[in-house]
Amino acid sequence: MAAAAFSSSSVLRPGLVPLRRWRAPSRPAPGAAYSTSSSPRSAASDEATIISGTKLAKQVLKEIQRDVESWISFGNKRPHLTVILVGDNPASHIYVRNKIKAAASVGISSEIILRPKDISQEELLDMIVKINKDSMVSGLLVQLPLPDHIDERTVCNAITPEKDVDGFHIINIGRLCLDQPSIIPATAAAVWEIIKRTGIQTFGKNVVVAGRSKNVGMPISMLLHSDGEHERPGGDATVTITHRYTPKEQLKIHTQLADIVVVAAGIPKLITTDMVKEGAAVIDVGINHIHDPLTGKTKLVGDVDFEEVKKKAGFITPVPGGVGPMTVAMLLKNTLIVAKKLIY
Repeated sequence: MAAAAFSSSSVLRPGLVPLRRWRAPSRPAPGAAYSTSSSPRSAASDEATIISGTKLAKQVLKEIQRDVESWISFGNKRPHLTVILVGDNPASHIYVRNKIKAAASVGISSEIILRPKDISQEELLDMIVKINKDSMVSGLLVQLPLPDHIDERTVCNAITPEKDVDGFHIINIGRLCLDQPSIIPATAAAVWEIIKRTGIQTFGKNVVVAGRSKNVGMPISMLLHSDGEHERPGGDATVTITHRYTPKEQLKIHTQLADIVVVAAGIPKLITTDMVKEGAAVIDVGINHIHDPLTGKTKLVGDVDFEEVKKKAGFITPVPGGVGPMTVAMLLKNTLIVAKKLIY
């Protein structure tokens, strides 16, 4: 996705980037949420620069708010996001509340449709068909995961592609894989946006993506390896995809060569300091709830041994406060895109 805000005065098709090779700047842009020194490592200590996803998300949300106001000022309908939430998964309820709160902050109206965990797949699909036809709804998402008796792929494909703010419909995924403009899954878009806004070089670099899920690992890999001169410019990196069944010794061989390591495997402390090249950028997408024996409470951690790896990496994202806030921001950016019909 383009790092720039959508502008109604642009000479390009709104929301799309120019058809030219993208190059990350050698120095971070002014006002960015990271160190502006020539070295990514903190000047105050011999540690990685910690990328604040929270600060970057605030930048993106301000851009979205400005564009929503501009869109409405021209007499257009306010973007509206509908979220279907099935069951009582505590984490899902938290994620949805965060999305609704963020939507309100940028001027996007929203609603949550709650349904019990024993809802039938047929009933859920019928509901989606009705919302697809509702002209008041700009974007629709069904919060995942769903109960075991419901097929997630069937549900994702039931959402009409032009309202698919999650970017999970087979058409959106297909367009992504063909380097065409598409709705990009929010977490993948968040990782890509973090890399661009932080000025991390991707052209000709070695990247390891640990995790092969079709919603996260795969789209991240597509964004990073694809041609920077295509319809939907990519990172021109050499990407290696690993997963939870890649032997640890083989994973280590790959990560030690990587300039960028993106970890989305769902395994706490999968990446340790001996696996990371000096000065590499480490993007942690992991979401793991573990028991903390010191406090007796559950805490959220990523897939990276953060405290140790930050002593060796050049850039690193924390968990929480890294990819998570940016994912919410990119979801709302997708909502604005579908409302303005910039893709379809």
